[in-house]
Amino acid sequence: MPHAAPFSFLCARYAATIVCFMLWISWARPAWPQGRSQWLHLGITGILMHAGYLGGVWAAIKLGMSAGLSALIVSLQPIITAIWLSSQGSRVTKRQWLGLALGLVGLAFVLSDKLGTVEVTLVPMLWVLLALASITIGTLYQKAWVKPCDVRTANTVQMIGALAVSLPLALIEPHHITWNLETITALTWAVLGLSMGASSLMYMMIQRGAVSRVTALLYLVPPTTAVIAWLMFGERITALMLLGMLIAAYAVYLVLKPASPPILQAK
Repeated sequence: MPHAAPFSFLCARYAATIVCFMLWISWARPAWPQGRSQWLHLGITGILMHAGYLGGVWAAIKLGMSAGLSALIVSLQPIITAIWLSSQGSRVTKRQWLGLALGLVGLAFVLSDKLGTVEVTLVPMLWVLLALASITIGTLYQKAWVKPCDVRTANTVQMIGALAVSLPLALIEPHHITWNLETITALTWAVLGLSMGASSLMYMMIQRGAVSRVTALLYLVPPTTAVIAWLMFGERITALMLLGMLIAAYAVYLVLKPASPPILQAK
């Protein structure tokens, strides 16, 4: 973040990811999505789940919002998703509702030390709300409209859509990218670990599972981040944060736990 403007870095990430996927596709030759409608749907999900979500979070933090507060706001996604699914007739059990609510409480505990005291202003708040809306709508849209296809070609189309929307914003940023070892390391991880790794896994999980169950796993991101930050950077973990991790883990268990099979009664 100190060495790059948000959308300039994200454009570099999307472009590098497209190149890596194209090299992989040219070697493996997987099938491309069938029909213009699927290309359009994938492009829309790429705009929402990458350009809108990542761009919103990065812009909010760059404008002064604390990383903890932005993470807490975006973590409302599983609850909003469950509310929408419930309104559309999908069944969300009482146990899952409890898990979703507990997950938010756990996140608040985990992030309590990182919420910061910076005054929240309108523009950063609008950016992070855009990120929340984008990841929520994008997840639901993908589940509803994107047909199963190869994750490599699908992700490539998504990245093209994200790049097309982000590039005009990057061009008007006053500062672009200062290239140094930290920037290159961050970009390498963003491309290989996040865009090609985590985003591909999330794409496959959405296609194969219930959306509410997939999004509940996002509750585990801040606790995992806190542990990694403790190991790598020596950041402290308080008793309240540990309690929050346990609550978040239990919340995900409640959401993902399969329903008990009916007991067979002998005739």
